[in-house]
Amino acid sequence: MPPRKRTDTAPLVAKGAKIGEPVPKAIVDTNTAAVGIPPQPDYDPREEISALRKQMEALRQQISDAAQSVKGGARQAARQTEATVKLYPVSSLLTAAAVAGAFAFAIAGLRSSTPRSRYDRALDEVRDLYDRIRDRL
Repeated sequence: MPPRKRTDTAPLVAKGAKIGEPVPKAIVDTNTAAVGIPPQPDYDPREEISALRKQMEALRQQISDAAQSVKGGARQAARQTEATVKLYPVSSLLTAAAVAGAFAFAIAGLRSSTPRSRYDRALDEVRDLYDRIRDRL
C-alpha cells in the first residue's frame, strides 16, 4: 500500500465568518481561474430610507393626480347626463327602463337555475344506485 499523501489543511474555525455575520458574495473568474470576493458597497440605511421616501412621495403624487382625473371625468359625465336628460326626457326614461329590465332579467335568470355541484350530482347517483339495488333485493 502506498504511503498517504500528507497535506496541511486549515481548521474550519481558524478564519472566516462567525455565526450571524453576513456572507459576502464570491466571484469565480473562469478566464484567470481565480476566486475572490468583490468589494462590497457600504450599506447606509439612511440613504435607502431616503430613496424609499422619495418613491413613496412620487406614488402619492401619482395617486392624487389620478384621483383628480377620475373626479373631473365623473363631473363631466354627470353634466353630460344631466344635459341629455333635459334635452331628451322620454328617450332617457326609456333607456333607463331598458337597462333596469335587462338587469332584472339577468338576475332572475341567475336565480332560477341554481347550479348543482359535483357533490350533489354524485350524491344523487349514489342514491339512485342504492334504490335500484334495494328494489332488486
